[in-house]
Amino acid sequence: MEGAPTSRYVAEEELTLGHLERIRASRPDPPSNPFRDDGSEDDSCDSEGYVNGDDAFPGEADGRKKENVELWKDDIRSNNRNGHAFEMVPLSEGEREFNYDDDDESDRHARRRSQHAPVPFSGDDYESSGTMLPKRVYHYLFPPDVPRAVQLCRPENLAVPACYLLVGLLQGLSGPFTNVYPLDLNASEAQQATISSLKSLPSTFKLAFGFMSDNLPLCGYRRKSYMLLGWGITSLSMFLLMFFSDLSVAAVESLNNAQEGEGRYERHLQSVGNVSDPTTEGEPPSIPFLSFSLLMFGTGFWFADVMGDSIVAEKAKLEPESSRGHLQSTCYACRFFGLMIAAPCSTLIYSSYGPKAVVLLMAGLPASIVPLIYLLKEQKNVPVASTGDQCREIWGTVCSRAVWQPMGFVYLYNVLQVGNAAWKQFLKTVLGFTSNQLNTLLIVAYVLLWLGIMAYKKFFIKWSWRTVYISTTLLNGLFSALQILLIQGITFGLSPFLFALGDDAFADFIGGIQFLPTTIMMVHLCPSGSEGASYAMFTTMSNSAYTLATAFSTLLLGVWDVSKETMEQGDLSGMVNLTALTTVIQVSGVLFVGLLPRTKEDLVNLHADPMSGSKVGGFIFLFITFASVLYSLVVGVLNIIKPGWAGES
Repeated sequence: MEGAPTSRYVAEEELTLGHLERIRASRPDPPSNPFRDDGSEDDSCDSEGYVNGDDAFPGEADGRKKENVELWKDDIRSNNRNGHAFEMVPLSEGEREFNYDDDDESDRHARRRSQHAPVPFSGDDYESSGTMLPKRVYHYLFPPDVPRAVQLCRPENLAVPACYLLVGLLQGLSGPFTNVYPLDLNASEAQQATISSLKSLPSTFKLAFGFMSDNLPLCGYRRKSYMLLGWGITSLSMFLLMFFSDLSVAAVESLNNAQEGEGRYERHLQSVGNVSDPTTEGEPPSIPFLSFSLLMFGTGFWFADVMGDSIVAEKAKLEPESSRGHLQSTCYACRFFGLMIAAPCSTLIYSSYGPKAVVLLMAGLPASIVPLIYLLKEQKNVPVASTGDQCREIWGTVCSRAVWQPMGFVYLYNVLQVGNAAWKQFLKTVLGFTSNQLNTLLIVAYVLLWLGIMAYKKFFIKWSWRTVYISTTLLNGLFSALQILLIQGITFGLSPFLFALGDDAFADFIGGIQFLPTTIMMVHLCPSGSEGASYAMFTTMSNSAYTLATAFSTLLLGVWDVSKETMEQGDLSGMVNLTALTTVIQVSGVLFVGLLPRTKEDLVNLHADPMSGSKVGGFIFLFITFASVLYSLVVGVLNIIKPGWAGES
């Protein structure tokens, strides 16, 4: 009988893996996973779009038998072995039989459970949710055009944006604390360098953290257990600092009285109403104990940060083409929002209530994310490839032209972002900016950085990556050149502070727009199963370039005389020349923009290029990556074991 079957449902009591394979061999291939970029089938997504969902494909995970198997979804018409046309559609609830008129009843449709054949837009459950929210609000919180796994406001996904928000909050809180508190403890410049190095030293091991999570699941989980461990270490380190030392203002005053005769906090104690006798207070932390606490804080902080990046790298691959990049832009917007809020709050809290209140926040905030980590959906006991296989996969990835060419651009561009290391000294010495004004510049810069992230998400996410970099680089060069006008006193009637505020702030706004394109690109370079190590490797290479740029900025201070004494004498020719040179160097990065793909499609095309698979390109990429890591490690260790090696007193 020709045409569509009269009945379209089938019930099967038991379906084993062997039976399924025989069915597969006799029927056309099922539709490909629409979320895979290469068009190949991927059975690792469930109906909600989760990677490696809890429900395994029938018989493939543990050999369990499944019942009432649905037909795999298909919107095309196909033919059976006798040439009769039929249409494949999913089972509907309540129907238990399937009968069709056919001469060959042994011809059976291929079946798959619907939750293992994800559809492109499987996130709309407004009708079945029973929510009281208006439909527009519900769809704003849970966009219907993306899989459920990418809807960050879902309870099982909230840990992801919360992790990024927490990273920003702790960066904002710890920055002023580590800059000011060691000074209050009368730490030398060498000791300050040591404390700063110990806090940032664990970032050097991001690649190791990612590789560990990829290869060694903890309690059956690759991400959530390590995220919990990281934030636990972060919180514990600050609680230990509070419990085994006195962080009160009076303790610092007592130390200063003992070392300097009259402490610097006398007026502060009166302003906050602290009339306790400093001699009765406990001992503030020693420099070694403070350094150890911040080392543990940094270890947990960067460990958890790598886990958050790894989860986003996995989930970003599930985004439909129409919304690619929105997941990362939302997460980084949370991060920089936290930084924007926490930095001024940390300064205010420290000056009003002392260091103990700041440390208490740094200890308590990581503990607040524990319930969300518990709710985070991740499959347990996922099969993990051997270490050798993952290393070979990463090697094959870095040998691809789609990796070493764009990452080469990222490295070269970031290395050329050489700043004027004497600029802050000029603002303070020549223009007479106060500490409050300098802090205001920093706070406004954080705000504009966040606004830059939001602007890219809202307006520029569809732009070509090359267009974004060319336009922002030229604008950044324009604002850098305006610094020359400020040095020469040409401010068009504005006060020097407002002129500098607009100059520095808009430069950070441009930096926020530039930040996201490369991070979006890095996610698409990560091989499946090794997202932790590969994404950490890419970000490490990118960040190490900024470290070298900072070193180059310091070296350029010796080209012209831009010392404090020279500027106090009114000789600003060195500042003009140095500003012009650094502006030209920064803008020269646009010369390499041809290495950057225009879009994700160009990135995919590079995989098929004849030069793709170059072992030379892969070797150079890994050499630069590990050499940069080694450089950061050596500098950090030298600051610890030989304080003052770079000239500090």
